Amino acid sequence: MVVVVGVLSLASLGLVARAFDLQVVRKQFYQNQGDARFLREVPIAVSRGTIFDRNGEPLAVSTPVMSIWANPAEVLENEDRIPQLAKAIGADASDIKQYLMQRSEREFVYLRRQMSPDAAQTVLSLGIPGINGQREFRRFYPSGEVTAHILGFTNIDDHGQEGLELAFDDWLAGKPGAKRVIRDRMGHVVEDVEQVRAPQPGKNLTLSIDRRIQFLAYNELKNTLEQSQADSGSMVILDVPTGEVLAMVNLPTYNPNAVRGSKPDQRRNRAMTDVVEPGSTVKPIVMAAALSSGKYTPTGPMVDTGNGHFYYMTHDIRDTHAYGLLSPTGVIQKSSNIGAAKIAMTLDTGLMYDTYRAFGFGNSTNSGFPGEASGYLKVGRDWRPLEKAIMAYGYGLNVTPLQLANAYATIGDGGMMHSPSFVKSAESESKQIIAPEIARKLVEMLESTTQPGGTAAPYAWIANYAVAGKTGTAHKATAGGYSKNNYSAAFAGLVPASNPRLAAVVVVDNPRKGSYYGGLVSAPVFAKVMDGALRLLDVPPDNIGRWYVGGPLQGNNGLVGSKPPDAPVVDDAPVEEATP
Repeated sequence: MVVVVGVLSLASLGLVARAFDLQVVRKQFYQNQGDARFLREVPIAVSRGTIFDRNGEPLAVSTPVMSIWANPAEVLENEDRIPQLAKAIGADASDIKQYLMQRSEREFVYLRRQMSPDAAQTVLSLGIPGINGQREFRRFYPSGEVTAHILGFTNIDDHGQEGLELAFDDWLAGKPGAKRVIRDRMGHVVEDVEQVRAPQPGKNLTLSIDRRIQFLAYNELKNTLEQSQADSGSMVILDVPTGEVLAMVNLPTYNPNAVRGSKPDQRRNRAMTDVVEPGSTVKPIVMAAALSSGKYTPTGPMVDTGNGHFYYMTHDIRDTHAYGLLSPTGVIQKSSNIGAAKIAMTLDTGLMYDTYRAFGFGNSTNSGFPGEASGYLKVGRDWRPLEKAIMAYGYGLNVTPLQLANAYATIGDGGMMHSPSFVKSAESESKQIIAPEIARKLVEMLESTTQPGGTAAPYAWIANYAVAGKTGTAHKATAGGYSKNNYSAAFAGLVPASNPRLAAVVVVDNPRKGSYYGGLVSAPVFAKVMDGALRLLDVPPDNIGRWYVGGPLQGNNGLVGSKPPDAPVVDDAPVEEATP
């Protein structure tokens, strides 16, 4: 009995000693070991900020989704459940098995990302060991392809990849939180221990874009491209007093909700990344330099454009008609290449270069949009005489549609240039680049283009509103010169002309069916979109009760603001060769 009691006493003493060792002496070691097996730090997903248009309409929203992930070792221990898993997530069982075997040393691998919560719950309800769900968010774009080039898109991890999603990624993304949880051997969370880091949801962003005007521009540009069988097109609309971008449309486009099926060419924001030779739309900038020089006024001195051909240094500069003597306003109205070239030849090269530069040519607009092109403008001191003449009617330099629209908005705002902005009410840099009185004269000169005999009449007319604008038709540059059959048709304008509120540029690339002139292809798009935009923005009419056939008429007669069927149409002349 003594022996038995002694043995039991020693055993009890040993158990007490062992318990003391485990629970006191080496408590922290075993606690850490236990935590390593059952305590996990898991992320707390945060919603990306919503993008709104200027009127509060959502353009990009985040919706909750679930991603299915697996612990490969645990799943492979229950290999017989893999076919059931594969059916639930819509995959091949053999592919899943091979995928898990290749990653068997890991504890976490994704099997299916961004499933709908209901579909993910169906998978989890199968109770397959090693299969778990993780809450995430997925981006959705209600306007689809209409706003695709402005917004861009996010990747599978909800980070911006293009467009404003990329430009404002830090603002929109927020910061995921983190918490410690206890999981059982099946990987299920059984207890939340503590919050390690509080989640910071993404901030919302209100754009300057007006979704209504964006839809108008998209529909009209799409219709024109289909009718003319053009390769591509762009339209930019700016708010003149602020420089805010109200609409920016490009075609072809893509669906940002299904990016995988699109091509890189469809995802390019051509209004920001592509450059064009502006053709005759640049002539008002030449006139700005001419008026600033003090040598010219809108009415004189007269410029002799002759019989429509002007041979300068063996180069034939041509007009569509023999216009003879033209005032500077007449040069704009008839879009005379000869007149623009002769005026430019009388100007100081430094003044002309500085004017082009001041209007933003050759520089980024500082809009903050990713991938924005700066265009090209040769340094003035390197201009040769013939290059100077050619630049007067829009060849030998490259601009983006946004740069051109911003130049016209500057004219419309009394010579005050604003940095274009995609954010509503954002502070932007502004600077006076030409005198207000010169800007007013330029608007009046541009208004003559849409009046009888002008290159944009009658297709740029808007009922009850005066329009100031300029057409442009340019041969496209090719290897070794300029194409004889491929054109860029453009129109740039301001409305209402008496107090400009909107500036817009329409560029249609290579129209192949019907006309290729800017006044016939692009001007109608401008008129239709601006007609709707002015009414949506409640801009008061400034041209009530007038329409033109050889001159303004007062009165209604049921034809106020309508388009006379027999009004003359004249457009600017594209030249076959624009460089020496």
